[in-house]
Formats: sequence, structure tokens, C-alpha cells
Amino acid sequence: MTTFDSTKRSLPELLKDITTGKIQLPDFQRGWVWDDDHVQSLLVSIARSFPVGAVMLMETGGEVRFETRPVEGIDPDSVTKQPDQLILDGQQRLTSLTQAVGLDAPVNTRTAKGKPIKRHYYFDIRTALEGEDRLEEAVIAVDENRQTRKNFGRDVDIDLSSRQLECEQLYFPCDKLLSPNDWAGDLFKYNKDEIGTYFEFQEKIISAFSAYQLPVIELKKETSKEAVCLVFEKVNTGGVQLSVFELITASYAAEGYNLRDDWFGSDIRDVPSRKARFEEHELLRDVQSTDLLQAITLLQTRERKLEDLKAGKTGKQVRPVSAKRASVLDLPLDAYTRWANAVEKGFVEAAYFLKGECFYSRRELPYATQLVPLAAVMTLLGNRWREPRIHAKLSRWFWSGVLGELYGGAVETRIALDLEELMNWFEDDAELPRTVIDASFDPTRLESLRSRNSAAYKGINVLILREGAEDFFWKGDIQALDQQGVELDIHHIFPRAWCEAQGLSYRIYDSIINKTPISARTNRMIGGDAPSAYLARLQDHQQVQLGDEAMNALLEGHRIPAETLRADDFDAFYQQRKRRLLEIIEKAMGKKPLLGSDEGSPEAVEEGAYEV
Repeated sequence: MTTFDSTKRSLPELLKDITTGKIQLPDFQRGWVWDDDHVQSLLVSIARSFPVGAVMLMETGGEVRFETRPVEGIDPDSVTKQPDQLILDGQQRLTSLTQAVGLDAPVNTRTAKGKPIKRHYYFDIRTALEGEDRLEEAVIAVDENRQTRKNFGRDVDIDLSSRQLECEQLYFPCDKLLSPNDWAGDLFKYNKDEIGTYFEFQEKIISAFSAYQLPVIELKKETSKEAVCLVFEKVNTGGVQLSVFELITASYAAEGYNLRDDWFGSDIRDVPSRKARFEEHELLRDVQSTDLLQAITLLQTRERKLEDLKAGKTGKQVRPVSAKRASVLDLPLDAYTRWANAVEKGFVEAAYFLKGECFYSRRELPYATQLVPLAAVMTLLGNRWREPRIHAKLSRWFWSGVLGELYGGAVETRIALDLEELMNWFEDDAELPRTVIDASFDPTRLESLRSRNSAAYKGINVLILREGAEDFFWKGDIQALDQQGVELDIHHIFPRAWCEAQGLSYRIYDSIINKTPISARTNRMIGGDAPSAYLARLQDHQQVQLGDEAMNALLEGHRIPAETLRADDFDAFYQQRKRRLLEIIEKAMGKKPLLGSDEGSPEAVEEGAYEV
């Protein structure tokens, strides 16, 4: 069954339905934003019978029930409360035409720089009849008093503040384009010598508006919420795409619940902001409304699946656990209100867990997407996640997702599987979650990790930090210094300048194997010298004064082999540090890397023997 029709509708018919309220807007649609120049350009296009694009309308009365509002400029009390159709695409064009052509009131628009202004629009009849190439000059905008001014507003330039003045100067108001007879009658009264000029204008310009046909795509009421969401994402290319949150906000509003207030808060209605509560936690500051909705959907669909199984349903009769868009769009209001506070607490518990894994800043988090199943799991576990047996499993799953780089891209299926399989794994040691099974780490991946935006890069860096890595100069471990506002970064162990002087390839010396987190002060002291030189300089600094044993301990905290570093032996250093990084990766994932940790000399990497 087709879900839409394509047709044409006349401009007068569309504007009549809009002004009477038969056609309205979904309440979640953005406000009207077109400026004065856009409005004038649109009027010129209609006058020249140029296409201005199709509009999309949707029948009301189906599954998709939205709160509605009339097009901007129309009094809500003057229109029907139950529209027949909603505008899905074409709001800016239809609102512009409604205000400029369909209503007597001034158009509330703005300048190109965004300053709010009120405008009436006119056609200079004489200029309009000089040819199509003069139509852009023929359309003029005047202020709410129907005047234009010059000399910094002190003098009136054009005055059209009465019908007589309009007729005498032959300026035709655009708000009379669809009902011109009264104006024509007044023209006969005030300037009858120009009746012939008017009739020519009527034939060329007014008739273009009255006969104009707009292509219309009409979605039937059977269209699903998911389809409507996809339509919005495809057609709203001129502005911000509508998210699942905005669609659900509109859907819940039809049931009397203001989801936007719940997330953003409202001083007027004395509603606290859930978003603000998330932002109180550093690791949760980037959590989005859709993350909360997705986590709730996971729990609601899991609850539904358990009910199906309890009822004895099997096979396809059992509805799956899901985090997909369609499932989120189907989230019932009662499920949201029942789960929202518990899931919010689940996110907070997730933040506590992540701090225990030594994540303290949101920029350190490898995957925002992994927070969703983690929060859902925490919601179900409550305080049980702190039990050593459960915590160990949760940690292994988390690091498997990070180091196996499994939470990039589209992960809705993995999210749903992880929730089910983790909860089962906590009760049954034999059933490993798919993410733990799928995760693998190829040692050659270390050689290609150069970008600090990579999930595995971030994860390995935090693994180094949680081993207690301290700065080479300042007293204190790196994470404590970070919390104290000390300038930190990830720098080369064998300096770039030294490596290039030795003829080493960028592919080798710039990998994570040759990097570690240190303070900016330490990095400046290292400079471009050989490690043997900068270590001696650091140890002898009057504010440091460290013996070899103490400095070696600092290096070992970073999993840096001290002996090969002091000998300036890059090849041996490279192999040993690679093995030490693989050891902490193996410990976090609970499994050995794919290959033995001895493979992969710098020469082999350079020759391409180990491809990722």
C-alpha cells in the first residue's frame, strides 16, 4: 500500500486552508526564520511563474498524533482546533506566502543580519510592466506604517499609508493579490485614468498568483512514526534536522506531557532540568536526551520480552530487546515516566564505575555510545555492580568494547545484545557476552595508533594512567596533576627531532608505542635530545634531584623500559615497550592478543610486513 500521493494544489486554495486552520504545523516544527530578502525573492518567483519547490503535507488522524499550532501570524483562537493536514516540508515558503499574501497584518520578518522588522510588500505596477527582468525592482517592502524613510528616518520617502495614496502612486499591496476587486474599485475612484494599466497588471501579475500551482506530496495517515522521522531528516536540509527527541516530544505533548520541560527544565512551570543534573557530573556532560531515551527503550523492550517469555510465547512471537530508532519512537509515555529517574541514576552509577576505571574527563571517554548499555545495566544492577565478581565481569566487557573498537558506527544491535547477555553472564559464568567474544587486539594495531581521537588510543592511555604513571618532573601522578589544572599532553618518549635525525620513519616513531602522558614542563625540558641526555638533565635539575633508581621507577610506571631508553636503543625500546603495553591490554581484556607479543620489529613495520 502506498503511503503518499503526489498532486498539485492552487496557491489560493492552500493559503485559504492555512488561514482557516485546516492546514497547520506540528508543534515541534522550528519557528519561521526567513528574512526580508527571501520573502521578496519568493514573491518575484511566483510572479514569474517559476517553480519554488514542492511542499509535503500529512493527513491527521493516524498513528502519528502531534500537538499542532497554526502557521505563524495566524491567531490560534480564530482557527479550527482539529486540522486536516500538517505541514512537514515547506513551512518557510508557505508561512512567507501566508503572511505576505494571505493576511492584512504586517509580516514579522527580519533583516539579513537578523534584526526583527515588520514589513508590508507591494508591487510597483509601472515597474512590473516594464518586463520580467524588472520584477525584482518592482517588489518593495515598507514598514508597518506602510512607509519608507530616508535621511536616517527623518524624512518619508514613499508613503502608502492610505488606499488613496496607493492608488495615486500605482503601488499594489501584495495582501490583495488573491482578492483584488476592492482595490480595483478604489482605483477607479482615485485614479481612473490608470484603469487600463491596472488591467494589464492584473493579466500579467495578479493572474500568476491566482493560477499558481504548487506541487504537493501528501502523506497518508497510515504513515508510521519512523517513516515521518526519516522524511524530516531527508527534507529538512535547510536547517537543523529533527531528532527522535523532538518527534517524541511532540508525540508526548499530544498526551499532555512536556518532555522538553523534563529535559531542559522550565522556570515558568517550576520544572527542574534533568540535563542540568547530568551536567553536574564531568563524565556525563555530553549525555544527550536521545541517550536517555535509548537506555529507557532498552529496559522497556527487555521487560516486554520477559513478559512474552513468561506468557509461553516462542519464536517470532517474542518481541526482541531493541535500541533501534523505530523502537525508541514507539516508547510509550508511561514507560518513559516509569523508568526515567531510575535510568538517570543508572547513568550516575555508570560515571562512578568509569571513575573506578580511571576515567576522570569526558574527553578521555573512548565511546559515548557505550554509556547507553552501561547505564541500562547499572539501572538493573543497582549497588550489585560493586560486588567483586560482577565488577570484574563488567570491567572486562567494557575494556573489550574499547580495545576491540566495537562501539564505533551503528551499534544498536550490539547495545541490545550486550544488555541481555551481560545480565545473563552475571548469573551464569558459561555465557560470555558477544562483545567479550568478538573483541580482539592485534599487536600490530599498536604500530598504527597515532590519533588521540581513536578509542583504542584513549583506552591504552588511560590504562597507562591507572597503573599510577607519575610525571617526570612534577611530583604527583598524571591524573592527580590533571585534576589540579597542570598543563598535560601526550608526548614522544624518543623526541621527534631525534628520531628524524636518526632517519626513523614517521610511521614508526609517531605511534603510541613511543608516546606517553607527561606535563608540558617536562616536555619542554626533554626538547629534541636523546633520552640519555634529557634523563640526565631531568635528574640533575635542582628542583628534581632524582637518583637512577627513582627515575627508573617513574619510567616503569609508564611501562617504559628504562635500560633501553638510557642506552638510546630505539629498536630494543620499541620491542620491549610494545610487549609491556600488550601486557596491560591482555590484563584489561582478559584474553591474549591475536599474535605473540614479540613479533613486529620497527623494520618489519616500515616494510609493511604487519598490516592492520
